[in-house]
Amino acid sequence: MRKVYSFLAVSVFGIFVGSQITEGALLVPYWESLSSSEFYSYYSEFGPSIGKFYTILTIVAALIPIILLGYCYVTKSVGLKYAAMSSFFAVLFVACFYIYFKGTNEQFYNGAMTDMELSNVLKTWKTWHWSRVVIEILSLLFLILSLKKLNYSK
Repeated sequence: MRKVYSFLAVSVFGIFVGSQITEGALLVPYWESLSSSEFYSYYSEFGPSIGKFYTILTIVAALIPIILLGYCYVTKSVGLKYAAMSSFFAVLFVACFYIYFKGTNEQFYNGAMTDMELSNVLKTWKTWHWSRVVIEILSLLFLILSLKKLNYSK
């Protein structure tokens, strides 16, 4: 049964990371190709649904290593240190949202930037996004290591 839970945990977290890579590889370049008025029109229409999608997926993904950490702690599992590292990176990628993305995304709804200002903000947004993807991949890797220890420990 542990292997089924492990498969589901890694699958859901992998879908999350894949969606983040897709956002960075497809949505951000598209956003950068738009004028500020086109971007604001797009963002006012699709921003709320994009936000809901990523909010739910991010919460679920972040809870996976945290729940695993609790389980490993209670059972004194050999995967505890990897679960702790995965949880640390999960908290970090959630913190990135509050540190940078929340305020910047709200600015997109206000629609007050010029083409040049928006271009500069999107470049910064992209840098933060790809940095966050690296953090998410690290969380996923430590999640896999923890689950491997958990599933193959005696």
